Amino acid sequence: MRVSATAAGTSEEVTIRRRPPHGIEAQACGPVDFKVALQDDRAEENQPRNILEEIVWHKAAEIDRWRDRQPLGLVLTKAKLAPAARDFIGAIKAASERTGKPGLIAEVKKASPSKGVIQPNFDAVKIAQAYEAGGAACLSVLTDSKFFQGSFENLTLIRQAGVQCPLLCKEFIVEAYQVFKARASGADAILLIAAVLPNSDMNYLIKAAASVGLQCLIEVHTVAELERMLALNSLEGCMLGINNRDLQTFKVDLANTQEIMESAAGREVTARGIVMAGESGIFTPADVAVVQSAGCGAILVGESLVKQGDPEAAVKALLEL
Repeated sequence: MRVSATAAGTSEEVTIRRRPPHGIEAQACGPVDFKVALQDDRAEENQPRNILEEIVWHKAAEIDRWRDRQPLGLVLTKAKLAPAARDFIGAIKAASERTGKPGLIAEVKKASPSKGVIQPNFDAVKIAQAYEAGGAACLSVLTDSKFFQGSFENLTLIRQAGVQCPLLCKEFIVEAYQVFKARASGADAILLIAAVLPNSDMNYLIKAAASVGLQCLIEVHTVAELERMLALNSLEGCMLGINNRDLQTFKVDLANTQEIMESAAGREVTARGIVMAGESGIFTPADVAVVQSAGCGAILVGESLVKQGDPEAAVKALLEL
């Protein structure tokens, strides 16, 4: 089945600015904090261009607060002392071989910026246990608190509850501090987003992850981003994911996965045996078939599962198990 393409600019790379171009407005004067409003065109330029950029800008301040409470050295020590990480990519491959379907990464998510609260009766551990019972290969756990109402504590609680599925820390990572915090909290893998990270940062964060036993799922939105990631010298041992959500319009279109996988870069992914995940817009077994036929060996699914009253049954229905 072919999905009609509506997402424009598939081959254009989206670049996320890491900080406001004219600096953060908040200023300090002695014990008093106040804001100095920017004037003329600078005020408009200092506004985030999309939700991902807004999240990334917020992360810079959030990480500073974390670092004040817990120095990097302490977090790194906790990461190195954490129980051994499980094989995230291996679990996906094993599930796919067992079922003939893409390995499912089921997302533990309470809310999102676009949908608001998705599951008002949210219990991270119960949802994780239900996903595992339903046949999920791995779990993705949202840790962003402001925009997704997630937490690193949820990672720890799920791990401590005895869930055996490997865990992906779904955090908007821009610094090594977050990598080590993820490992210390019980993660087995992390998400890295190509639109956010230049090559130098991506290489560094992949190596930081490997140093504490974490695998990486590297997310792309466009052909240009995929080409850039395939050229990295640190890609060995990582998997890739195609997000079908347009960062400019926030619309979702499964045709994005098809178009990217049909490109020369997509064919290279297949030739090199890199596991590719389809992300966003997957709601039905027909959608699963679309991304599988495009060449994806994994799928990452959140909203369509977590909003169900019976997540275990929802997983089985999606995978037709």
